[in-house]
This record gives sequence, structure tokens and C-alpha cells, in this order.
Amino acid sequence: MKQSFLSILLFSISVFLNAQMFDPVVWSFSYEQKEENVYELIFSASIEKGSHIYGLEVPDGGPIPTSFTFETSSDYSFEDSIIEIIQAKDAYDDAFGFNIKSYENKAEFHQIVKGNVSSFTVKGVVEYMVCNAVSCSPPKEEEFSIRINGGGGVKEESAVASNNISANANRGLLGFFVVSFLLGLLGVITPCVYPMIPFTVAFFSRSAKSRKDAITNALAFGVSIVLIYTAIGLIVSLSDVGAGFANTLSTHWIPNLIFFLLFVIFGLSFFGLFELTLPSKWSTSTDSKVDKGGILGAFFMALTTVIVSFSCTGPIVGSLLVEAVRGDVLRPTIGMFAFGLAFSIPFTVLALSPSLVSKMPKSGKWLNAIKIAIGFLMLAFSMKFLMTIDSVYGFGLLSRPIYLIIWIILFVIMGIVLIKGKGVLGKIFSVCALLFAAYLVTGLFGNNLNGIAALLPMEKQSNKPISGSLSNSGYQFPLGNKEPNIDQPKYGDLFSLPYGLKGFFDYQEGVEYAMRVGKPILIDFKGHACANCKRMEAKVWSDDAVLERLKNNFVIISLYVDDRTQLPEEEWITSDVDGKVKKTIGKINEDLEISKYNTNTLPLYVIADADGNPLVTPSVTNLNIDEFIKWLDEGYSKFIK
Repeated sequence: MKQSFLSILLFSISVFLNAQMFDPVVWSFSYEQKEENVYELIFSASIEKGSHIYGLEVPDGGPIPTSFTFETSSDYSFEDSIIEIIQAKDAYDDAFGFNIKSYENKAEFHQIVKGNVSSFTVKGVVEYMVCNAVSCSPPKEEEFSIRINGGGGVKEESAVASNNISANANRGLLGFFVVSFLLGLLGVITPCVYPMIPFTVAFFSRSAKSRKDAITNALAFGVSIVLIYTAIGLIVSLSDVGAGFANTLSTHWIPNLIFFLLFVIFGLSFFGLFELTLPSKWSTSTDSKVDKGGILGAFFMALTTVIVSFSCTGPIVGSLLVEAVRGDVLRPTIGMFAFGLAFSIPFTVLALSPSLVSKMPKSGKWLNAIKIAIGFLMLAFSMKFLMTIDSVYGFGLLSRPIYLIIWIILFVIMGIVLIKGKGVLGKIFSVCALLFAAYLVTGLFGNNLNGIAALLPMEKQSNKPISGSLSNSGYQFPLGNKEPNIDQPKYGDLFSLPYGLKGFFDYQEGVEYAMRVGKPILIDFKGHACANCKRMEAKVWSDDAVLERLKNNFVIISLYVDDRTQLPEEEWITSDVDGKVKKTIGKINEDLEISKYNTNTLPLYVIADADGNPLVTPSVTNLNIDEFIKWLDEGYSKFIK
């Protein structure tokens, strides 16, 4: 199934479903010689519009300030302290309720260093915290290594990232752009779009008075398509209703049920049961304006093309927008721009070179195979929204085996339907579908299915054995205290940990147990609807070395921030963050994450002491097993020192 173009598209979309806290800050490090053996280190931060980092000093109870830590060495010494070159802006911060100094667009700091040798290297770490109007990221660290060679002038040094949080999220938007672009190309080869290409090219060939006019009109046509689709995305982006909008779309039963029905409708439309079309008067009205010719005529030709092709591209565009609005507010605009760009390229290129039209493959059975394959993929993907409802509200109806069985049935039917066709492409898709169904069957017998973990319900149990237990890990209980019953933790009837791990689902209970056994706590902020949480558990937590550390070195406190189980009134809390009463498990856990760690990122892993103070920088999605193990070991080592 890996060879199937459409399946790759589906999986690629799933990878980027949940928008993560991105890091819109790029650091650069350099130096300038001031006099003999005296140098000025230069630290510059380029900050994307709409985001900011905080000043060198912040009030108590505020966010993480920007700070610099230098490695000590006999090769050099520092004169004075670090200097703020660009003054921080002092303004009221709604999130914290008081004035805080912060930097927007750019920040720059200098530090004077005196060399005791002719050449030396200054190493260190800059720690900072990024916020925007919607949310804040966990504290981040950027390592730097500035090699000073004793010459004059300015030397640039590259930054060495101490973690991959920034890279992960930046890849998120880039990846979404790529997926949207691929979907735009897919839209071109749908049955109601592909046959339009020769007619569109013929129109420009006939209407152009000269080669120059032909080129101008073709480019105007392509740009117009991009602008039309981008405008759709921009409207969706600008209609965002606030920071909680994406979370509501991700977890509430109403939008998830609507999305499920939309995907089912889109899927059935590809089977030819009905067509999704815009009012015919729209295309008639725009088509009548095409005859005006020139750039204006090219625009209306583009608008007509978009409208007429909606019966095939509508489900793809709709699906793309459904996923886009569940993430960062920029995603709809970025997604529609990428889709429109890809959709316009074939039309534009062929309009510029009409002779290429004769070399295009003719319409036929292969277009129908693509249409059927897309329909089945949309039906399969619709199940994700039912899974979210089932897990968030704790119904327990859509277990992993049932979910897999439904998918297996869908892909087996897809394989049978396509293999009956006469086209070669249909038979290729059929084989891929049946192979994928066979792959899914292995999931019923213990295979973790790591490649598609983000699309599946979390595993409640695992057949993978782990040696040892929390109670025999080498720690002794304080005299007179008994071990809490970890086999029956609070909310243990609602939640469970994967791979036979034991832990807690209530923060206070987990902290109390950690104090008794003398272990650090590993807080796992997660969500039922968090695709990256599933990926981390399937690809990283499943590793033997990771499991042994989780089992023996930490007390795991797994906190779902999107669970909607309402608690008894005596367990409600009033938030110190927004002053609102928190009544559900998820809201209380979310408030804890925001109040303690100034972020609502999922997943967020925190290695902390009994007071909840981080021992190392919190970690988010990091699929590099070696780096995650290194992070675990660092946190554990700092605890036992």
C-alpha cells in the first residue's frame, strides 16, 4: 500500500492534523573584535510577525525571561553582564494580567568577552519563551558555539539546536503546504476537471491576437485561479473565533459529527450517487463575462473553471478546509494557496505551450479508478471523527479492534470493486488496497501499526511484556508509610497507559506516590484527539529502552486535557488563569498545564520534582528515540543528584 499515491496523501494529511506550538524565532550568533583580545559577542533573534519573546527581566509570576548561560573556561573571561541593544517593549500582557517587557520582530544582545589566548570558542545556551495572541510554547533552549580566531571584523556562527521542538512545528506548516499542493494536483486528474484542460487551452489559443497576448492571458488565468482559492482560505482564516476554537473543533461532539457526515457525503459523491454542484446560474453568469477577453476575460475563465470543477474538487477542498481549521489560523490560507497553485500549473503550462496537449493521456477508465479510490479513502478517514467523539466522551463503543475491522472491510471492498475494472490503474489500486487490508489484519494480532498510529484509537492493552515493577525498583518507602494501590488509581476506570505501564491520572495522587517512593514524576499532558500523542506512544514509548526507563525511573502522571467527564461539584476548581470554574477532568488538567508551564501544547512531557518544577526543559513531539532517551536520562540524573 505504500506505493499507492492516494494512500500516501491520506497518511501525510494525518501526520499534520494537530497544529503544534511552532517556534517563529531564528537565532544567529556572531562576534566583532573591539580591540586586541577584546571581542563583542552578538546574539540576534528574528521573530515572525505576531509573536514575541520576553525581556531579560520579568515580574514574579510571569513568563520565562530570555536568559543566557555561558560555559566557563580559562581561555576567556566576561566583562560586565549581557547588554540589551534593542529595548524591550513594556506593555500589558492579557495572559498574565500585568505589564511585561517583550521583543517583537527582532531582539539583539551583546556581551563583551576578553580572550586569554589568541583563539577560543565560547559555548552556551540561550533560553527563551515564545508567545503569540493565541498561545505560548514551552521554554526553549538554543545552544550556540562561537569560534573566535583572533582576527578582526564580524564572524557568523550557526546555531546548534538543543532540541527539535522548533523544527518539528516548522515542518508542520511546511508539510501541510506540501500535502495541500499534492491535493491540488490530485484535483486536476479528477473526472470532471481533466477533460476541461484541452478546451481551456483551445480557448486561449483562439482568443489571443498575438503570442504576447497568449502568454499574458495564460499567466493571468493561472494567477487568478491561485487568488480565487487563496481568497477562500483567507476568509476561513479571518473568521477564526479565538484561541479555543481549534480545541473545540478537535474535541466537541457537534463539529466532529458534522465533519464525519461531510466526509461520508464527500465519499459517496465520488461513487456517483449524486453530485455536489454550485448553482448553475453562477457558472452561467461568469461564463458570459469570459467573452470580454484580455486579463478580465482570463479571470472570469478561471472563475468559471473553479465553479464548474467544484463537483470533483469540492469534496477535496472541503476536506482540506476541515483539517485546516482544526489547527493554526494560517493553515486555511496556506492550504488553499498551495492547492490553487498546484491546480493552476497544468492549465497554465499547457496554455503557454498548446502543442503539449496532444501528448496528454486521453480520458478513460483510469479517471474512474481514481474517483472510486478517493471515495473509499474519504469513508475510511471519516471514522477518525467518530473515534474522537467516542474517546473524548468515554463511550467506549469504538474499540481499536472494531475500528480496524471497519477499515479492513472498506479496503477489501475497495479492492474488489477496483479489480473488476478494465483499467490498469484500477488493478494497481486494487492490489494496494488489499495489501493494506492485510496489513490492518496484523493489527488485530498485536502489531502496533506504527505507520498509521495517528489515525487509530489508542491501545488500551498490549501483549508486549515488561520485566520489573514500580514497587521493586530499588527505592524504599519512608518508615511507617504504605505503598498506595497503584493497581487501582483514581480514574483508572476511564484511562489506561500503554504497554503494561502503570501510573496515575490525577496529578495530586501521582505526586503523593512519587514522594513516597522517592522518584521524579513524568507528567504526560495528552489528549484523546491528539494524533501526535498516539504517534509518540506507538513509535517512541514502544521502544524497549524507553519502556524500561519509564517503568523503573519515573512515576507517570498521564493527564488528558480534552476529556469531558464532569466531576462532582466538590472537585471543581476556580482557575487562577482566567477566573473561570473548571468542572471537567480535561479542563482542570488543561488549567494545570497552562498555569504551571504557560502552554497548552500537546503532547507535553515534563520531568519534575514533587513540587512540579521542571528538572529539564519540557519536551514535545520528538520521534527520535535516542534523543528522547537522552532527555529522560538527563532528567533522572538531575533528580538523583
